[in-house]
Parts: sequence; structure tokens; C-alpha cells
Amino acid sequence: MSDQARSGRVAELTIALSLATDLGTGQPMEHGLRTCRLSLAVSEALGLAAPTRSCVYYVALLRFLGCTSDASGTAVLAGGDDLAFDAAMAPMLMAEPGDGMRYFVRHLASDLPLPRRVGRIVRALSDPDMNRRSLSQHCEAGARLATRLGMTESVRRSLAHAYERWDGKGYPAGLAADEVPVAVRIVTVARDAELWARRAGWSAATDVLLHRRGRAYDPAVVDAVVADGEHWLAGIGDDPCAAVLDAEPAPALTIEAGDLDVALTAVADFTDLKSPYLRTHSTGVSRLAAAAADAAGLSTADATTLGRAGLVHDVGRVGIPNGIWDHRGPLSAEQWERVRLHPYLGERVLHRCALLAPFADLAARHHERADGSGYHRGASGDQLGLAARLLGAADAYHAMTETRPHRPALAPADAASQLLAEVDAGRFTRVEVDAVLDAAGQRSRPPRISRPAGLTEREVEVLALIARGRTNREVAAALVISPKTVGHHIEHIYTKAGVTTRAGATLFAMEHDLLSP
Repeated sequence: MSDQARSGRVAELTIALSLATDLGTGQPMEHGLRTCRLSLAVSEALGLAAPTRSCVYYVALLRFLGCTSDASGTAVLAGGDDLAFDAAMAPMLMAEPGDGMRYFVRHLASDLPLPRRVGRIVRALSDPDMNRRSLSQHCEAGARLATRLGMTESVRRSLAHAYERWDGKGYPAGLAADEVPVAVRIVTVARDAELWARRAGWSAATDVLLHRRGRAYDPAVVDAVVADGEHWLAGIGDDPCAAVLDAEPAPALTIEAGDLDVALTAVADFTDLKSPYLRTHSTGVSRLAAAAADAAGLSTADATTLGRAGLVHDVGRVGIPNGIWDHRGPLSAEQWERVRLHPYLGERVLHRCALLAPFADLAARHHERADGSGYHRGASGDQLGLAARLLGAADAYHAMTETRPHRPALAPADAASQLLAEVDAGRFTRVEVDAVLDAAGQRSRPPRISRPAGLTEREVEVLALIARGRTNREVAAALVISPKTVGHHIEHIYTKAGVTTRAGATLFAMEHDLLSP
């Protein structure tokens, strides 16, 4: 597929990121899209010019672009589930400080036993700078990522002040009144109106807006939303994605093929900010997968597509709590079920964007395995295709060479051995593993030789030793396995070779030239 086919509208990419930030903040998908559509209606009601409406449009979609920047810290504070905590605190983001603190104390780590919960509350209250530090970090990360997405300076500046308030008590700079970018003033009210209306109904949303009018919110924006907001929300319809794409203020911004990799690398970094253990994982997988595609003989266009799929393959991770990604011990069955969801969540995000849809199916298969043991669909064999298997092998190898909370990083040679063991187990085939190891600069073992009677390489090793007179214990010491395991191998050898004694096994080995050094 040509690079030209990858050109498209910037709005498509930012809509996908909006869906991802919904996942990353514990909100239902399309919350950001509905906020965007409502924000545009307010902009039009206030008579703002087209460039300003365009700024409002992109700020509404990207306001929470920095949400992954402190997910690990939030998870520690919240007892592991940063998403549930963020969702619980969402209605209080622009509350009065006293109201917000009381709500915070009631909801912090609410599922933990009381002594542990009290300890977390005390620790949180002992750090009065925590909220400013967290939200300021969101702003800086969001603004930097937006620059790499090709956003205008007005959008970037607005995102850098995404949590300012009308009364000057916001973050990061304490701007007040008209100093606060107009896009932030509009999106702040629209987001809270959508959230409160969805949670508690329009009457409750109106009460909140009026209570915060002149405090957190610009009075003019509140008046416009209170007057017509219920009607505007009802008019969004059942397909907010299409409604938002159609509503982009003219002229529509485009992203050319030559700039797409820069933008997708920003998506990768947004994803990998989620955990300290994931930093640069997506970009590393992307480079390795593209190089492996070349080593496997794929076309340049297919290698490019695979590299781009690698950049976005893990975006669904943002919808899984950090208490799982940062967990230092074995995961429970319930935690594993959450882990298995992340390719599905990523697939949902990518398929909603025409610009990213060509990478969605590949990205969603990065944990599938050749024998059907992977997830989330349990696809196998020809259902996967070489490109998907290459991505899965590249992801597995690269993850092995990275530190994880439950283990140190493996040396490249050790990671290569483990990947080859996956071939023996049937989860990968030699084609993709050889290509990945070649791309990683690791020598693969010699090509698998077809062995008689279906013997495995390990069984041939055992057979060669017993044919030369070694005892089970000596074979075990030579191969660094247990004598019991040697016994199991010998049973399999006898069955496959159709023999019942060591003499018969020895003759079988000699007949098939299995004793050559």
C-alpha cells in the first residue's frame, strides 16, 4: 500500500486520540467527542471566528492528552486503579478547593481496608502541592505531544494551560479571566456539562454550572450552555465520531504521508508514558518489526505499514489500570483478563479513524500466536499472516529485553533463546523468529532439520547420548535437565521410533545418521 494512501485529515487522528484519552481517564468512549461537539456549538453561539473555532475543536479533542504522564503515581496513591480513581474524581476537576478536597478524601482508595486507606489519605494530605504538580505535568506533556501532532501554536498554548480557571486558581500558571485562552474557557464548561448531564441529568448539570459561574467558569460560556446546552447535546445523535468529523471548522487540516510517522511516534509516546516500564517500547517494536519485515522479504510498502502498526499497537494499554502494568508479582486470573483486553481496546480506537484503520487489524493481533494460544481472538495459523506474526515476535523479543516490574531485562542472547523456545512450543514459527532475530543482530540456530519419526531436537540430543552408553543421570547432567525428564524423553523416543530397548534405539539412531557430531 502506498504512502500516499496514508495521507488524511488531522481530525481523524485527533478523534482517535480523544477516544484513547477517554480510556486513559476512565470515561466512556465518545465523552471527548461529545464535549467537542458541544464546545463548537458554544463557539458558534458566541460568534467566534473560524480560526478560534478550529482551536476550540482541537483543544476539546486533546485536552487530556497528558493523562498518561502520571498514571503510575496516581495508581500508587489510589491503591492500584488509577482509572477508577480518575473516573470518581472527574466531576470535581473544576470544583471549589474545599469541595474537591472533601470529595477526594471520601473517594481515595475507597476499596482498601480502612487502616491502609487512612494511611493513603494522610500521605496525600501531607503533600498539598500534589494537585498542582499533577495537572501541570498533564499540561506540559499534552502541549509537547500536540506540537508533534502538527497542532497550531494557539492549540499548543491552550493545552499548556488546560486547567486554568476564570478566578485565577487554576494550573499551571494561575491565569485569570481573559488571560485564560478562550478555547480552555469553553472546553472546561462543555466537558463538565456533558459529564454531569450524563451522570445526573441536565438539571443537575445546570446547578453545577451556575454554582461555578464566575469561579472556575467564564460567566458568558456558562450562560450560553445553560440556555441551549441540553438541546445541543441532544442534537449530537448516535454517531458522535461522524458528527465531530463533519463539524471540523474549515479549512480542514490535513496530514501528509511524510509527516505521518512523526505523528504516529507521538501516539506511541503518549501510550508508553503510561508506565515507567514501557517507555520507548512502542517505538522499539516499530523499528524491529519494520527491519524484520525487510529481512523476511516483504515489500518496502508492507514493511512501512508494519512499522506504523508497531507505533500504535499498544494504544489500548491506556485503558488498563497501572496497578496491573506496574505489578511486581504474578497476576491474578482477574488481572490477566484485564490484560487480555488491551488489544481489543486498541482495535476499537484505531478502527474509528480512517487514517489509522489500515493498521488496526495488524496491531490487534500482536498477542496472537501461531498455535491459537494468544489473545484476544485466539487466531492461529493462516488467520494471522506473516506480518502479524512478525509484529508479535518483535513485540515479544523487545519486551524480553526491557525491565519489567516482576523481572530484570534479559540479555539479547537470552531473549533470543527464549524466542526460539517459543518456536519449539509451537507459538511462533521459524520464519518470523529468524527474521526478528536477524533484525535484532542475534544469530538464530541452524534451520530445523526434518527428523525421522517426528523426533524433536531435544529428543535427538537425548537419543545420541543414550546410544553412546550414557546413563539417565549422565544425560541429565549433560543437558542440565532432571533424570525424570530424561526418562520421559526416552519413553517418547521409543514410541516414535517403534523400539523397546536401548539397543533398538541405538540402531535407529545409526540407521538415520543421528550420531554424527
